[in-house]
Amino acid sequence: MSIELSGPALTGLNKSSTVFEDLLASAPLLAGKDSTLWGAEAEVEAAIRLNWIDLPQSSRELLPELDALSAWARSNNLKNVILCGMGGSSLAPEVIAKCYGKSLTVLDSTDPAQIAAALPSDFSETIVVVGSKSGSTIETASQRAFFADAITRSGLAVADHMVIVTDPGSPLDLESRALGLRTINADPHVGGRYSALSAFGLVPAALMGVDVSVLLDDAAAAAKTFLDQNSPAVALATLLFELSDEAIAFYDAGSTLPGISDWIEQLVAESTGKNEKGRIPIVIEGAHAPVGGRALTIAFAGGSADLIVQGTLGEQFILWEWVTALLSRALNIDPFNQPNVTEAKERTGALLAEWSDGQVHSPAPIFESDNVQVFGDVAGSSLPEILNNFIAQDNYYFALMAYLHRGNDDAIMQLRELIATATNKPTTFGWGPRFLHSTGQFHKGGQQNGAFIQISGESVKDLAIPEQNFGFHTLLMAQVLGDGQALATRKYPLIRFHLKNREAGISELIKAAKELNS
Repeated sequence: MSIELSGPALTGLNKSSTVFEDLLASAPLLAGKDSTLWGAEAEVEAAIRLNWIDLPQSSRELLPELDALSAWARSNNLKNVILCGMGGSSLAPEVIAKCYGKSLTVLDSTDPAQIAAALPSDFSETIVVVGSKSGSTIETASQRAFFADAITRSGLAVADHMVIVTDPGSPLDLESRALGLRTINADPHVGGRYSALSAFGLVPAALMGVDVSVLLDDAAAAAKTFLDQNSPAVALATLLFELSDEAIAFYDAGSTLPGISDWIEQLVAESTGKNEKGRIPIVIEGAHAPVGGRALTIAFAGGSADLIVQGTLGEQFILWEWVTALLSRALNIDPFNQPNVTEAKERTGALLAEWSDGQVHSPAPIFESDNVQVFGDVAGSSLPEILNNFIAQDNYYFALMAYLHRGNDDAIMQLRELIATATNKPTTFGWGPRFLHSTGQFHKGGQQNGAFIQISGESVKDLAIPEQNFGFHTLLMAQVLGDGQALATRKYPLIRFHLKNREAGISELIKAAKELNS
């Protein structure tokens, strides 16, 4: 199958425009890994981040190693695959699992309940994949320590139930090899969000029983069309630049690519959201979902979207990486750095160091009900009044950030549609800390016109992190408050609802939000 573009937005494609002509001329330079395409400031970073261009071919070198790894897993009946990773290390494998109908537990959270839910009743049939370029990402390092301890306590050898994917020579690479763990290296000159076709995407895929050579074949075939006069990559990048000034809504409902919108969300938001410009993806449920506001809509199967992009998963992976790089060229930004992701990490670390007793130290709430505490600078004597006053903002979009248990606390997602319906503004939703490696970069580095709603909650039971004086709940709250600090320093509209009782607190918040539309 080849990539097909359709939809009414195509009538807006002007092949005589300056942007189209520049991107068409830039495509061969991108294929040749020209690091000057994004300006002098980006050149140093780009020079060490462009090997994703070659992955459809270069990743074939991994095939013998992947075949051996999957054969070992099958011979040892390791059929329960758990993936510990954040951002680019987890989103591509999650899409692959959904598209191929495979079972995969993705652990990209520090919520104690979500981590506890991922623990298998029997480790004997479990393989834990830890994916991290450096191994220093605090979420993944903590998960790795937790699962290594759990495997050991179950009486099994960690080396028989854990696989590491990391860059060669990283601290994680050196340590895991010293411990005798199966370790597969990824190309160090590929950034995390461009790593779908690298070892970070392919190792979990192979362990799930996916024929990864098909992904590579499809990507290679698609890439050959990107230099044509009718290049789908150039056409898409031009349309995203010219037909949208900020928000773009993606939905994959009804397609054969469930979850592709979430993967694109990270790729586009983290790549373009800086220097107070960019494009913020809104993952929506359908063409007319209110959460998309008035954004340009993109779908992956026939329907009423502005633009429909059809292709296989391998084709989509390489297409959107090219589109994002070309769009960044048009925006004149560096698509390969993520300065504000680093900022959030540093603030989290500072809070953990400050909380020397390993406990959460939170400021006093401005309002408190039976089940919800409110933090921020918003007037009101009830939840409905506070929420109504907060959404009366002169902003372009709202961002809901739920540091809760994905898969269990999902009712909180109703809040997004209620706010979007009441305001007719684009409204994103992200699970924390997962979104910190995705839209979190855009929130702080993109256009300064967002209003931010954090939702945190008490944990019924905390889980200890080996060799740390704090548990996962404390880590999660440090991430909540650290990111809140980063947003507050920019004087953005910000409010946090803390659920003293998660189920009851969510119900109370939803009830308050329904009054917005009454």
